[in-house]
Order: sequence, then structure tokens, then C-alpha cells
Amino acid sequence: MTQSRAMTKNDLAAVSRLLGQSWRRTYSPIMGADTTARLSDDKHAPEKLAAELEDNDKMSFVAERPDGSIAGYAMAAMDDGGDVMLDRLHIEPNEFGTGLATDLLHAVLAAHAGIPSIALEVIEGNDRAIAFYQKHGFEAVERRPAAHGVGGHASLIMRRLLPRA
Repeated sequence: MTQSRAMTKNDLAAVSRLLGQSWRRTYSPIMGADTTARLSDDKHAPEKLAAELEDNDKMSFVAERPDGSIAGYAMAAMDDGGDVMLDRLHIEPNEFGTGLATDLLHAVLAAHAGIPSIALEVIEGNDRAIAFYQKHGFEAVERRPAAHGVGGHASLIMRRLLPRA
């Protein structure tokens, strides 16, 4: 059974590897292998993830197996206006359908209790993710060009209203 917890510096290499594999598997068919690899290698390098751990406006979580291996990762960021964006949620493919992604999502939501809503951006064509987020109460509220250097692709901004405490 996996356990969700706050990410630490000891997790950097495993999370970087997980993100690289997840991005290549998910986005290569959408953006092409070269573009996906270039973007992932830049954005998911251990030193970039380490800098995010130091950022007080970002919260990172991992799902750790009993043997200590990392099976999933999520990160959410709060902007200057107090809005929270779920920036990443990735799990190992052998964990699909096990509830692990839901557990990580719940860890993010619990850490941001009291905020009115949480948003995320998902690239069109990532149908598995879109269906997952819809299942968990997120609704598409905007369509726009994809962020993060993913030129030529559209993304959806999805939002979920959260209950007041």
C-alpha cells in the first residue's frame, strides 16, 4: 500500500525520472517525441525540482510504496492572488486504476483546505487526464494556447469549486 507524503530532497531523482517517463508516454503522441523530451528534460531536471521545493508557494507530494520507491507525484502552486493551480499529477502506469492518483489529488486538496477553488491546465489530447479530472469534479472553464512552451497546442483550464470549511 502506498502512502502520500510531502516530497523531500531525497525524492528528487526518482520524481525527475517519473516525470520524464510520464511526459514521454503521455505527450509524445501529441507533441512529438523530440519536443516532449526537450521540454521534459528542461522542466523536470532535479535542480529545477529542488528549487520548487524551496518555494513557499508550491507544495509537492509523493506516493511512496512500502519498499521506498516513488509511485506518484503531485505539485500545486499558489499565485499572488491566492488562487491555487494543480500544476502536476503523475503516476506510474502500473498504478493506473488503483486509486493512487485520487489519493494524491486528495492530499493536494487537503493541503489547500479553505480556498474557494483549485484549477489546472491539461493539454487537449490527454483524454485520460481530462476524464480523471471530470470524474473528480473539475469542469472546463477555458480553452487557450498551451502554456510552458508547448506552442501550437491547445489546453483546457479546468476548475473545481471546493467546499467551505
